[in-house]
Amino acid sequence: MSLLIDLFGYFSVVIHGLTITAQSIVLGGVLFIVLLLRPLAPQLGSTGQEIERTCIAIAAWSGLALVLCEAATVGLQAAVLVGTLDLSLADTLRANFAIAGLVKASAAVLIALTLFALGQRAPVTPLLALSVIVLASATLSTHAAARLQERTPLLLVEFLHQFGAAIWIGGIPYFLVALGRVQAAQAWRLIGARFSRMSMTGVACIVISGLTMSLGYIGSWAGLYGTAYGVMVSAKIAMFLLLLALGGGNFLLVERLRRRPVTPVTRLKRYAEVEIGIGVAIFFAAGSLTSVPPAIDLTQDRVTWPEIIERNIPQWPRLTSPDHETLALPALQAKLDTEAAHQHEAPHAAFMPGAGEMPPRNAADIAWSEYNHHWSGLLVLAIGVLSLLHAAGLRWARHWPLLFVGLAALLFVRADPEAWPLGDIGFFTSLRDTEVLQHRTFVLLIAAFGIFEWRVRVGRTVKPWAALVFPLFCAVGSTLLLTHSHAIANLKDQLLIELTHTPLALLGMVAGWARWLELRLDPQINPMAWRVAHWLWPMCFILIGLLLLNYREA
Repeated sequence: MSLLIDLFGYFSVVIHGLTITAQSIVLGGVLFIVLLLRPLAPQLGSTGQEIERTCIAIAAWSGLALVLCEAATVGLQAAVLVGTLDLSLADTLRANFAIAGLVKASAAVLIALTLFALGQRAPVTPLLALSVIVLASATLSTHAAARLQERTPLLLVEFLHQFGAAIWIGGIPYFLVALGRVQAAQAWRLIGARFSRMSMTGVACIVISGLTMSLGYIGSWAGLYGTAYGVMVSAKIAMFLLLLALGGGNFLLVERLRRRPVTPVTRLKRYAEVEIGIGVAIFFAAGSLTSVPPAIDLTQDRVTWPEIIERNIPQWPRLTSPDHETLALPALQAKLDTEAAHQHEAPHAAFMPGAGEMPPRNAADIAWSEYNHHWSGLLVLAIGVLSLLHAAGLRWARHWPLLFVGLAALLFVRADPEAWPLGDIGFFTSLRDTEVLQHRTFVLLIAAFGIFEWRVRVGRTVKPWAALVFPLFCAVGSTLLLTHSHAIANLKDQLLIELTHTPLALLGMVAGWARWLELRLDPQINPMAWRVAHWLWPMCFILIGLLLLNYREA
């Protein structure tokens, strides 16, 4: 069990992101049905009944997904406590986190069973009451529950924050379903106008609660940029502003529908698709926040603004690599092997993945990592330039996706020098280390969407969905990058690295969803939006390449 603690810690962040997603979608479905579909039922007629049946199914299955996620969360945390402390399973399940999780799962089960059993006859009052129980239980597992001061106000704003996310972001999938089912301009206008009001309510709840929590959890500008908590909150703010921009565009389109009923609603649907993706990324960022202490509690080892500026002053990239034998871990392992041979004993492993310890590092390790990032930057910069040339009409540049395969090969061989194929640690053993596991996952994603996109560009596949693999994997990989961390003992150096990786994740997300819009929008119907998306995503890759070329760890 002790060798799996790191993995449990990482998986708990990922599962928490999935939990928040499922929770928001099930609650968003209940609120969408209660506040939009049923009040508009007389005007929508049979189409409204069909939409409600689909929304009930989505909400019910999301409720079951929430049960599974919550059970996994409680199970993982209980397993860690039982395996590392002198606690029984019964003692662990009496802890506050377990009680809150089991109550939330029970309420989610009842929501799902009610929707499955009664369908459109499901009563409103019990559904809303169960939704309040889910939100209250979720609130009791936030940072606010562990505060010693101002606990009650923070619990209230946490509740408000999660409610805002549910009614707005959680309602978007159902809004998309409704837009896809109705055909009349009058119905589009009714649904769009009411959901806009629901969204504005959600935005207001998020803004008010977000500002309050920023004062309670961060406290100062220095806490915003100088701590891991503040950096992740900054990423959430950036994604929130992207959502506001997309939502604002849809609001203007709904207003145009009032004046001109024949206005096409294609952009409304496509923007809603992107809003779902960015919303899920926000939920994963929120999941990451649970793994770090609030900034206001971290008064030591903060990164200062001059340190950030000094680390990011442009320098010539490192394009030569140190020898593998000069790295700290291989050198230490060689020393241990020599000592064991002299004493006629079996050699001890210098590092055991997953044991919760940091691997040794020296100047050569830093140089090795910077070399990897800088060559990756050159490849990504070439990808951005070639894709931009292809967008400009140069047909020979269409093979640019193959560079992703080269990038994946570089990362597979060099990203983790202590593991196979360069190091002594076996492939499967190394996967107990969360950093190695994340690197291997990124390698698979990069190689997969590179091959798929190349086949699309050269016409090797005509499947309609194949072109969507690249933007979807790009967005998923960028979302996972928000949960990525480096195993470095020095907190300041670790945070300075995260300050580099966070903009990489945000740019990758913008690139993926811009490419999605380019594919999903009709350039004849929405020429301006299509043109912006067409040029935006290659520029994002160029910026990512430049950031990687300036990456430094010292």
